[in-house]
Amino acid sequence: MSGVPFAILRHAPTEWNALGRLQGLTDTCLSPEGEAAARSWRLPAPADGWQRICSPLQRARRTAELVQPAAAVTIASALREMSFGVWEGRTLVELRAEGGATFAASEAAGLDFQPPGGESPRTAMARIGGWTASLARGGEPAVAVSHKAAIRALLALATGWNMLGRPPHKLDWRALHFFVAHDDGSVAIDRLNVPFEPAK
Repeated sequence: MSGVPFAILRHAPTEWNALGRLQGLTDTCLSPEGEAAARSWRLPAPADGWQRICSPLQRARRTAELVQPAAAVTIASALREMSFGVWEGRTLVELRAEGGATFAASEAAGLDFQPPGGESPRTAMARIGGWTASLARGGEPAVAVSHKAAIRALLALATGWNMLGRPPHKLDWRALHFFVAHDDGSVAIDRLNVPFEPAK
């Protein structure tokens, strides 16, 4: 079964990334280091000629605008980060220390892990699957800029990972990950951890 290829990357770093804070739908901006990183990233062929799509959150939009070669950017709400509800702005270290066994049980829920007022990975998988199906029906390859938890949900969609234990593949968050989208919403891995081209 043929499909439409796409590449996905995580946005460049923010101050909250450096501090280990859960960002979710909190609309943080890139740090100065993040801006510099995104400017230095060059897409390898054939992705350098593909349409550019990104999450509506500014850290993803800005990354999509800065990654070279420059291109028009289309916003796709389905690529937004998973909502962490009331836990946004907190670190996992803090939450584990304060939540004890209750928080541990939440994490052990895997795909059904759901922060208070937030979103589960299973829900994120469903909306990302809708986006991949739409991409496949459109027939045009894309480079997408998204977020860590959203990309982990995409990996679960592609592999059947239940989000318990280590992921089936270790993802480099400063690299591109290539997949193939099918119009039924299924996704297959093509290549993971593809480095950016060196700056000229």
